[in-house]
Amino acid sequence: MQNIQESAQWIGDQIGRQRLDIGLILGSGLGDMAEQIEQATVIPYSDIPHFPVSTVEGHAGQFVIGKLEGKNVIAMQGRFHYYEGYSMKKVVFPVYVMRQLGVRTLVITNAAGGMNRSFQAGELMLISDHINMTGDNPLIGVNHPELGVRFPDMSEAYNRGYRALAKRIAEQMGEERGSAVRLQEGVYAGISGPNYLPPAELTMLARLGGDAIGMSTVGEVIAARHAGLKVLGISCITDMAVGEELEPLTHDQVVAVANRTKPVFIELVKRFVREVDSEA
Repeated sequence: MQNIQESAQWIGDQIGRQRLDIGLILGSGLGDMAEQIEQATVIPYSDIPHFPVSTVEGHAGQFVIGKLEGKNVIAMQGRFHYYEGYSMKKVVFPVYVMRQLGVRTLVITNAAGGMNRSFQAGELMLISDHINMTGDNPLIGVNHPELGVRFPDMSEAYNRGYRALAKRIAEQMGEERGSAVRLQEGVYAGISGPNYLPPAELTMLARLGGDAIGMSTVGEVIAARHAGLKVLGISCITDMAVGEELEPLTHDQVVAVANRTKPVFIELVKRFVREVDSEA
């Protein structure tokens, strides 16, 4: 708790103690979203007391703080992963820091493999729920009441109202473009990584109800709900991870597809930030 407060105080000193409304966690290949933020203050994670450092290609490793669509936002341009060797508590540390800075709404994005056969690479998926297959939980250990209750409810980990708003925005975008913006919805299966899964494990997770699979997000959402934040989760489906039809995959391929999807993704998130009531 002391480390969280010290990190938040240090960041607050850099930005003049302004209250922040919305937090953004930007996944693989999606960090360019932060370039849309105006009047930006850029803070490398390495400068912040008690912060880990992002080591993954495609993750810039810095906070970008400023104005987006009239709201005060703080964006993580790159996140931390369990597979980097950090404890799950360290992975979710920035979520609690953002909460200390006033954030009440958190938009979490990631790159994910599509296990649902009706999906296509390059589409976006609203996360309706998740399956935690990481083998860990950030809330294990002593609970700090200042952060949240001992047994937080996860019946609505991903806010229904936020998902409805995102769907409405996608429909509006489709009407304006003259072509539908395909916004899928489904369950995200979170694994530890760093290896991409073999066919048998993908088939198992699909049968358990997973629609997409990735190596992040789940711990962050658990921490966010523990801290009382409302969450919108969006996956960029960068490849199809169908067990029976699996093909070799590299991280470069994942980032390349995420890059192609960026214009629609950025527009969707910007409109969501503009229209969401982060105080509700």
